[in-house]
Amino acid sequence: VQLQASGGGLVQAGGSLRLTCAASGMIFSFNRMGWYRQAPGKQRELVAIITRGQSTDYATSVKGRFTISRDGAKNTVYLQMNSLKPEDTGVYYCTAEISGRDYWGQGTQVTVSS
Repeated sequence: VQLQASGGGLVQAGGSLRLTCAASGMIFSFNRMGWYRQAPGKQRELVAIITRGQSTDYATSVKGRFTISRDGAKNTVYLQMNSLKPEDTGVYYCTAEISGRDYWGQGTQVTVSS
């Protein structure tokens, strides 16, 4: 399984970005996919997840601003991020859980300036 994350960049506070995670391999058997982020000096934290059945869950800090979605035909997961804040800055990682094992992408940097 390979996960390729893209879409990060530098944006001003209040702006938007859309992250994309392109998956390949045994991705058709995934249980859930999602996004984590890690800010400098902090632990990696869950941002959003989406299950095989399209159920979603979000970190409290991003609810109402971020939306996770999945395109099954393209094996792609998106994270639409609106109303970005400086505290959203970090490296965003795509992840997939398949048969109890977690797979990770390489990460994409998101920087929000104030």
